[in-house]
Amino acid sequence: MRLGMIIDYSGGFAETVELLQEYERNGLDLIAMPEAYSFDAVSQLGYIAAKTERLELMSAIFQIYTRTPSLTAMTAAGLDFVSDGRFTLGLGASGPQVIEGFHGVKYDAPLGRTREVIEICRQVWKRQPVEYDGRYYDVPLTKDKGGSGLGKPLKLINHPVRSEIPISVAALGPKNVALVAELANGWQPLFFHPGKRDLAWGEPLAEGFAKRDPALGELDIQLQIHYHLGEPPAEAVQAVRNQLALYVGGMGARDKNFYNQLACRYGYEAEAKEIQDLYLSGQKAEAAAAVPDELVEAVTLMGDEESVRRQVGEFHAAGVRTFLLNPLAASDDERVAQVRRLSEIVKEAVPA
Repeated sequence: MRLGMIIDYSGGFAETVELLQEYERNGLDLIAMPEAYSFDAVSQLGYIAAKTERLELMSAIFQIYTRTPSLTAMTAAGLDFVSDGRFTLGLGASGPQVIEGFHGVKYDAPLGRTREVIEICRQVWKRQPVEYDGRYYDVPLTKDKGGSGLGKPLKLINHPVRSEIPISVAALGPKNVALVAELANGWQPLFFHPGKRDLAWGEPLAEGFAKRDPALGELDIQLQIHYHLGEPPAEAVQAVRNQLALYVGGMGARDKNFYNQLACRYGYEAEAKEIQDLYLSGQKAEAAAAVPDELVEAVTLMGDEESVRRQVGEFHAAGVRTFLLNPLAASDDERVAQVRRLSEIVKEAVPA
């Protein structure tokens, strides 16, 4: 079981990077860089690659609509090159608010586009001439499909460090999760409830695993999670409640909110409706108060050592193999110390 850390794209990048070698010495294995409508993740991952020697790097996530599949593959190969084979390509569809509202690109067919992006990337890394006749991407674009007729199949000029760069996909919906189980090396779910994994995703995971190439190995569930060892400060718990209220209540239109649908699949139909009604009417504090305590506890890693050890065991039993921590301790020294202790707890709680 690996310990990773997610960098907050809203601030603190420079301070976190300065501490990365200290985190490395205290049990951190991986650093993940998000890309919402913030600074791009690529430049920051390249900077981190130059500042570290052992830490693995991951995008969390590159949006599939904002780069062509071939550029996505080139970018991943470039980051794998500058990090000497330490990069994992994290992909995701994001949502209409970001893709259409910020990028001005139509948000359509996330399932089909994700499959085609993955398949094209794997062609590029093998240095095959890219020939892909997909529903959403045609490479090269031929004249009868609107191209100039001058395109011909090309292969990547450089030799990648690895011909098989790991791919991790953020997914929540049943069909998307089935695709992940079939094709991806890793899965980045958000608000993962270990006790209700099968209730929310049991059937799609089974469907995908039935088609999975054994060469891909075990699916690595890479979980973004708030972490605090010991009684968490009230403001830290409130921040988790606020985030859940934002996502369940306000992340998308009433009938297009993936996180609200997930809460319903967990069995919180009434609570999810109340949170959404309150949030969309502008009552954000009331929406946060309506988030069930049990959900807050289940999707975080917070408490005394005994509680955290129990939670680690539950997450491991549910298939989580990588934590992407958002440490909530107040100071840098505390955060480093808490990562070190979690590394020790994981070794105690998880069978070798």
